[in-house]
Amino acid sequence: MSRIIVTRRIHADALEKLRALGELILWETDTPIDPNTLASWLQDADACLSMLTDRIGAQEFASAPRLKVVSNMAVGYDNIDLDAATRQGVVITNTPDVLTEATAELTWALMLALMRQLIPAREALLAGQWRHWKPDGFLGTELYGKTLGIVGWGRIGQAVARRAPAFGMRVVALNRQTTRTTESPGLPLEEFLAVADAVSIHVPLTPETRGLVNEQWFSLMKPGAFVINTARGPIIDEAALLAALNQGRIGGAALDVFHSEPADGSHPLASHPKVLATPHIGSATHETRRAMALRAVANIAAVLQGATPPDWVNRP
Repeated sequence: MSRIIVTRRIHADALEKLRALGELILWETDTPIDPNTLASWLQDADACLSMLTDRIGAQEFASAPRLKVVSNMAVGYDNIDLDAATRQGVVITNTPDVLTEATAELTWALMLALMRQLIPAREALLAGQWRHWKPDGFLGTELYGKTLGIVGWGRIGQAVARRAPAFGMRVVALNRQTTRTTESPGLPLEEFLAVADAVSIHVPLTPETRGLVNEQWFSLMKPGAFVINTARGPIIDEAALLAALNQGRIGGAALDVFHSEPADGSHPLASHPKVLATPHIGSATHETRRAMALRAVANIAAVLQGATPPDWVNRP
């Protein structure tokens, strides 16, 4: 019988399907699995359904001779050493597509709340500071007539772009070799940053994109522009972003992701008055989290049954 590790509680429908595939070993708490426990469990496991918080590296793979598949319940897989997995013959899969619309929705929610100053306005109301109406009270920035810049013309970037006409926004995309498509309205970096009123990040985290949005970017951005990141925290140089905010070069930032997670109120960006911060909730809808879990299970089932998984990341 196959032994299957699940590193966090997931939707009951997905757990039911896993139990039909073999012996289920479930980490029952809401906190991430202890790394030592994960390493120990992997030693005699055939499959692992992992989260983006689970670090699985060369040592773990080398100590897991039975392991056939690690199914990461996320689009990204920067938490897994792909080279080590491939050397050991372990299939790595992810869950693309199913979280596209939810992440695009959150991107727009953050953009609207940031540019229209919804959080400061609500906080002022709760603090009793809304004493009367005034012409210059709680002024934000209209989206209508503005230019939305998309960094990463993949599934999520295009889903964000499709919603832009409803708000009367023009869309441009950064013309990067790794994301360029024939449908992308691509511009070179300097022109892209000069015209974008809001810049939304949708590239995966890779060695090439780590620190991509840096001091140079902020120096080239349109004065008062806004930055939204629902991708991965390390894509943005946080020190450069903080400096750009403090110097008034950009209008604000909405961050669903951070270099080190979880972040809290002590983080200089999370607590910054020009930053709207959320706790990595891009896919956090009932519908999407269920779909992600079922997609992760489908990948495990395919490998254990000798079939090709639909989302094979390190396919030869």
